[in-house]
Amino acid sequence: MGRKWNNIKDKKAAKDANTSRIYAKFGREIYVAAKQGEPDPEANQTLKFVLERAKTYNVPRHIIDRAIEKAKGGSEENYDELRYEGFGPNGSMVIVDALTNNVNRTASEVRAAFGKNGGNMGVSGSVSYMFDKTAVIGVEGKTADDVLELLMEADIDVRDILEEEDSIIVYAEPDQFHAVQEAFKNAGVSEFTVAELTMLAQNDVTLPEDAQAQFEKMIDALEDLEDVQQVYHNVDLGQ
Repeated sequence: MGRKWNNIKDKKAAKDANTSRIYAKFGREIYVAAKQGEPDPEANQTLKFVLERAKTYNVPRHIIDRAIEKAKGGSEENYDELRYEGFGPNGSMVIVDALTNNVNRTASEVRAAFGKNGGNMGVSGSVSYMFDKTAVIGVEGKTADDVLELLMEADIDVRDILEEEDSIIVYAEPDQFHAVQEAFKNAGVSEFTVAELTMLAQNDVTLPEDAQAQFEKMIDALEDLEDVQQVYHNVDLGQ
């Protein structure tokens, strides 16, 4: 099941560090979560989850505070949560999640990013049935046996526990995300290398070199869109 989470995350972080784009995306996501519920993460599980993710990307505190204060201030700015599904080169599959205040603009931009890079948008449900929503939580400084023992003591069943690079990665049901984190925190863990609710492909595919280059260009084009928050796919991009 492993997707080399640290490699993927490092690649994205290096790319995003040049533009601070990731901070803007998190700012929007934090604002929406805080506006839809209480601005207190202890009373708002959605906000708590977003803030946990933000920590793993080293989002500055002032970005977080500004987004929450904006929500507290009663801003009338509203966003729609949208999901697009499509296909890339050689039948590869892609899911795109967006937050937008202009649905027509976002749909047009996503469609163009697919179309200009050898892909095409599909209808709702054309791809997502081949993915499973999954909690992915990573820690350093522990062995797989350590993690298995502490989760068993907490009476938590998970899908898988794998060693990937220097981390132990736990794959669990989405509703177990906070329970797994609490088990780690109770065992003295305060930092997580990965803390995501993601869409994992049931089967990864490997593309020929030329198709992979085109696919990566398409993914970059989608991730570059201001309204796009997350892009999931079923292609093994290796290292």
